[in-house]
Amino acid sequence: MSVFFLTNCTSQPQPSLKSKNYSERIKFVVLHYTAGNYQDSLNALTSQGEASAHYFIPQLHDATYHQEDLKVIQLVSEDKRAWHSGESAWQNRENLNDQSIGIELVNEAHCKPVESPLTTVKQQPVCFFPDFQAQQIELLINLLKKILAENPDISPTAIVGHSDISPMRKRDPGPRFPWFQLYQSGIGAWYDEEVMMKYYQTFNVRLPSLALIQKALNTYGYAIESTGYKNAQTQAVVLAFQQHFMPWHLTKAADARTAATIFALIEKYFPQRLNALTMHYHNELQIKPATDFAIKRGQVVKTFPEQNPSSRALVNNRASFKAYQGAGEIIIDNISATSADMFVNGEKLSIAEPLIPHKRYRYSLKRRTHTGDNTLMVENIKPEGAKLTITIPYPDLTKQKFSTNKFDRSNSAHNFTAVDTLINNDVENGFPGAVLLVQHKGEIIKHTAYGYARKYNDEGALLTFPIVMEKNTVFDIASNTKMFATNIALMKLISEGRLSIDLPLSFYIPEYQGEGREFITVKDILTHRSGYTPQVKFYDKNNKLGKMFYSQNKQQTQQLLIDKVPLSNRSKTTSVYSDVNYILLGLLIEKISGVSLDQYVEQFIYQPLGLDSILYNPLQKGWHKNQFAATEIAGNTRGGRVHFDNVRHQVLQGEVHDETAFYSLGGVAGHAGLFSNAESLAVLAQALLNRGGYNETQLFTAKVLDQFVKPDDGNGSFGLGWRRANNGDRAWHFGPYASAQAYGHTGWTGTVTVIDPKHDLAIILLTNARHSDIVGDDKQFHFLGKTFETAKYGSVVSLIYEAILTNKTVN
Repeated sequence: MSVFFLTNCTSQPQPSLKSKNYSERIKFVVLHYTAGNYQDSLNALTSQGEASAHYFIPQLHDATYHQEDLKVIQLVSEDKRAWHSGESAWQNRENLNDQSIGIELVNEAHCKPVESPLTTVKQQPVCFFPDFQAQQIELLINLLKKILAENPDISPTAIVGHSDISPMRKRDPGPRFPWFQLYQSGIGAWYDEEVMMKYYQTFNVRLPSLALIQKALNTYGYAIESTGYKNAQTQAVVLAFQQHFMPWHLTKAADARTAATIFALIEKYFPQRLNALTMHYHNELQIKPATDFAIKRGQVVKTFPEQNPSSRALVNNRASFKAYQGAGEIIIDNISATSADMFVNGEKLSIAEPLIPHKRYRYSLKRRTHTGDNTLMVENIKPEGAKLTITIPYPDLTKQKFSTNKFDRSNSAHNFTAVDTLINNDVENGFPGAVLLVQHKGEIIKHTAYGYARKYNDEGALLTFPIVMEKNTVFDIASNTKMFATNIALMKLISEGRLSIDLPLSFYIPEYQGEGREFITVKDILTHRSGYTPQVKFYDKNNKLGKMFYSQNKQQTQQLLIDKVPLSNRSKTTSVYSDVNYILLGLLIEKISGVSLDQYVEQFIYQPLGLDSILYNPLQKGWHKNQFAATEIAGNTRGGRVHFDNVRHQVLQGEVHDETAFYSLGGVAGHAGLFSNAESLAVLAQALLNRGGYNETQLFTAKVLDQFVKPDDGNGSFGLGWRRANNGDRAWHFGPYASAQAYGHTGWTGTVTVIDPKHDLAIILLTNARHSDIVGDDKQFHFLGKTFETAKYGSVVSLIYEAILTNKTVN
């Protein structure tokens, strides 16, 4: 084809050729509601510099609308750009004003503002949405049919609400909008119920990961990152999705119903993208959840004869186990044997024969065991090819019979007079109170309460009748939370194959990026070599990092921790003890487990051990404050010397003292917030001395424990989180007699734990040393209770070791 152009362009029409390489400009329809009445909305949509829309549909019975019949009002020509979407995104396109038609419907909602004394973050108002009028929807349907006829590129999934394209900012057209009615009229998208139920039956058994649900939402059209982390963006997008397709289920939770609905929509409208998502889901099924791992029900759980025996004959069909003299049990789950010879410490057990297939037998070992390592050997299993499984539970704690004195004095084996005298003298001279528990070789040999759980009223005056300390009094254990909640949870997750400390934290929390964060491993955080300062005072506007880091809102605080808190020390050779590290580890546990930190430790660690006096946020779970040892007298004010928004002024009792945990993290944090009595900590200490479990509950493996308590290469006083005696380096904590293997932790409120495997010993000293007067000026001050010897830990620990090690019966 030849095209001829004349030199005189003004005298001839311009040539025109039609290209096939184009598409329609209009791709989307965005539906809105206006919060105000007809006249206010119209003024806003037509005023210079304000928002606009292509079409506007009023509401009947509006006092400012004077027409008898509803009519669609066109405000902007479809070939012009109306300002209705703002910052927006849908199906990988942004700023939809350029590509969409906007329709506003009057739907005057009644909203009430939300004000919270605990946060400065602007809260979404609570709105009450009326139903859209039938006449409005009829007009809208007719208008949309006309628009769709003239704009063939608008697909069913491209008819969306403002909240779909701007979920972090907008909620319109709201949960009352009749999306399904539009779909029944041939407009927009909806899922097939049968397909949704197909997915729901699957997902209700095994929910897809949050990362996969985020990916599915993005596949459908929502602008959401697949982080796997439950952040503000995820909650906003899930709510927008539920408002559109599940208005009866506005949970903000990415649950099975939500996942099933989004998958059903993708199968219907984007079938070509479904395969990648379903493959992702099936790959997730290959990663077993914790309940699918072979968690042992004892320290020995072994099937005999061994499946893959060694060529060294005398190492087969044998095992060792820990026991205490006069205690222990063996459980035999017979599979197919009629007889077998079983030996404990070389002595043959008297087992009734013939053994009955598929029957369970339980026998006491109290006449066969001794304190320490014991041996088990199984021989002559008959008939040929028969099998049986033997379980030997972990040791549990027993209690000595104490005197009925107010203070438990020395017993026949150990003389604790010196430590009783020390603590009682401190109490007589003003020290508030303490509970001391000592366990040795599987036995609680001392459990004593001293002084008072509470001495002062909320005005700071001495109580006429102070509350006496009791052995079961529950304490705010402060940084011992790091060990007896966070560390034990991490050890459990590692034992189950769900966590590796050698991987970067960003492997589990993808949002943890920037400024070198992607190179920080879980181990760096455990050893306090991540580079964080000791603490960030989120709760105070005057914190050193500035007002940007002020937060008394848990969700906001978590987001600041993920990608905003700066790294001050980039060297991985120096350990700088930091609460920030353990707050991040708490978030890591929540990310992997899929539940909150308190729910995880209480349900999966404490409850299986029968512990009901160790928990987070106890006052929210039915406990009364009189069950707790009090901490600071005047809240967090240091006797009126410290001030910040919402600071507490009353005696703290049953509420976590730590400011970051209470104000900024809702009472549940990886570094602080756990409450416990001494006996609950004793059970956990025994599980540690047992190298993994207690009775028939395994928490973690011995290999993982060894990994956590061995000395750090750079600083032997650190393990993985645990503090170590390290040949006297921390004598103020462990005393002068602790073995080099001893480990434990301290807590700011006045708590200390010592666990010494060499001596099979644990010491738990819980005090309320901070429940005392504060002396000094406004800048230099201290708690009087911390000046007493009891509150300095080392002396009490030293006297306990002396009472045990000088006892001639100790072996």
